[in-house]
Amino acid sequence: MSTPSKIGPNSIIQTVAALEARYGKTETEKILRKIGQGYVIGNLPTEMVEESKFHSMVIALQKELGDEVTAAILKESGERTARYLLKVRIPGIFQKLVKLLPARPAFRIFLFAISKNAWTFAGSGEFSYTMNRPPEIAVRVTYPSLPVVGNFYLGTFTALLQELVNPKTTIKADIRKESNTIRCHYRCEI
Repeated sequence: MSTPSKIGPNSIIQTVAALEARYGKTETEKILRKIGQGYVIGNLPTEMVEESKFHSMVIALQKELGDEVTAAILKESGERTARYLLKVRIPGIFQKLVKLLPARPAFRIFLFAISKNAWTFAGSGEFSYTMNRPPEIAVRVTYPSLPVVGNFYLGTFTALLQELVNPKTTIKADIRKESNTIRCHYRCEI
């Protein structure tokens, strides 16, 4: 039997933070208990988590709050994750160097670096990118989930690219269920 794939704890930490920003702490705790996610209250993860925990939270939130609200929460969660990565995980010297480059080379170097650690957010899924015009990023979620999960990656990539590559970066997302996977395709105007 294979070991379950793990992803970074910020998937859960920042989703709870985005819920709290929208609903306040008390209401967020009520929501988490109602959707069977009460175990995270006062017990946020500090290490890599099984991807199943994040995807079960996404599914439960979507069922309770609907697509639109869940998408907004997950996008903010991704943005918060990006801020964490910029503050704690992406070395300052790398950030400074990437910011000095024109947009396309900066995009290429940044996404190459991200691809080396893609397992920390893709889990059992896949991450890829192309240098087409415009450049594209793809995440294929293979763990059972819902298309709304693609908003987490959208928020993360948008915030990181706006900070490191070009503050005017915009991303057009095409997120859809295909067979047993979620295909997240992001066209990046850098």
